Amino acid sequence: MTTVSTTADARAVATDSTRWTQLIVCIICMVLIANLQYGWTLFVNPINKAHGWSLASIQFAFSIFIALETWLTPIEGWIVDSLGARRGPKLMIAFGGIMVGLGWIINSYAQSLGMLYLGAVVGGTGGGAVYATCVGQAVKWFPDRRGLAVGLTAAGYGAGAALSVIPIRAVIGSAGYEAAFFWFGLIQGGIVFILAWLVRAPDPGEMAGVAAPKVVQSSRSYSPLEALSTPVFWLLYIMFVMVSASGLMATAQIAPIAKDFNVGNVVLLFGASTLSLALIVDNVCNGGARPLFGWISDHIGREFTMALAFGLGGIAYWLLGSLGHAPWGFVIFAGLIFLTWGEIFSLFPSTCTDTFGTKFATVNLSLLYTAKGASAFLVPLANVIKSNTGSWHMVFVATAIMNFVVVALALFVLKPLRSRFLARG
Repeated sequence: MTTVSTTADARAVATDSTRWTQLIVCIICMVLIANLQYGWTLFVNPINKAHGWSLASIQFAFSIFIALETWLTPIEGWIVDSLGARRGPKLMIAFGGIMVGLGWIINSYAQSLGMLYLGAVVGGTGGGAVYATCVGQAVKWFPDRRGLAVGLTAAGYGAGAALSVIPIRAVIGSAGYEAAFFWFGLIQGGIVFILAWLVRAPDPGEMAGVAAPKVVQSSRSYSPLEALSTPVFWLLYIMFVMVSASGLMATAQIAPIAKDFNVGNVVLLFGASTLSLALIVDNVCNGGARPLFGWISDHIGREFTMALAFGLGGIAYWLLGSLGHAPWGFVIFAGLIFLTWGEIFSLFPSTCTDTFGTKFATVNLSLLYTAKGASAFLVPLANVIKSNTGSWHMVFVATAIMNFVVVALALFVLKPLRSRFLARG
């Protein structure tokens, strides 16, 4: 690679080695915080058995975690961008590593719901700091392959828990859920803290010479206030809430659903139970969906990819509700749900940065990411619907309909609206 030398402030053009090194470090950090969300379902029933707290009250801790993980990200993103390319990302990820470790350690000692909720607050704050910073890194380092880069980064979060599902269940079974919280929190948080010091954002001029993207991107950068004043942003927000809510219901409830379907402890493959196998498949599918659909969107466009993914998602929810009572059916159709849900974390950040530019990308995509926090408070409604109807059927009907509505919005509202916005910009 050559260097830019037209001005005194010009910097060396980023090499592929530099870009991929930064991306890989962020992916590893995402893998290490994945259990905060995707491993949570393993702890729900043990906590219920140990303390007798209702499932709804325990799941409220999950809602708090998701809310704090998302709603604080605009502040964390603003701090990252304000501190600059060299200091902002590393300091924020180091802070996040400390907080995610501390959050699970608090959970290990929690003898009251209040203490459990405190652990969710601390862990959610740290998880959001790591997540938002790493996604912001991806959209800045890879403008030419933004969907793929964000997808790979988000895949670390979606698939990372697959590596530790069996170890966590083993620790819970042999030493109790408290030991699992303590040791996994300590190890994961510590490694994130160490890796943080390798991270930086691109210097000014460093992205010169990167290949042009195949999808249309904004020629200017919009400030957070400008982005918030556009109909495009709020349409993306509503769509994000609808798809995220349906996926979070499955994420948080997969173990109770398996129990109610009487398939959770059925041994299927190499001694693994239906639930263990489903969780592994779910995490792999959830992670794989993000780069897969991100890569597709880099070639055919964001809206067409949304329609494809969310349309398949609506079908998947219906199939799990209808055919999930068979052990292999449960594994396959739960996996299909995660395959067609996880891509929201690559498609929406990519669409946001394509539309509003890169200068304020971390803040803007963090503002959009708060939609996940808003959707989290719909998760306990799944328990309410199930309790009132006596089955999970209406939960699956509702989530399927939500996905089909988003398909229509992507094709017939978002696509023309965003095209007009980019043309004016």
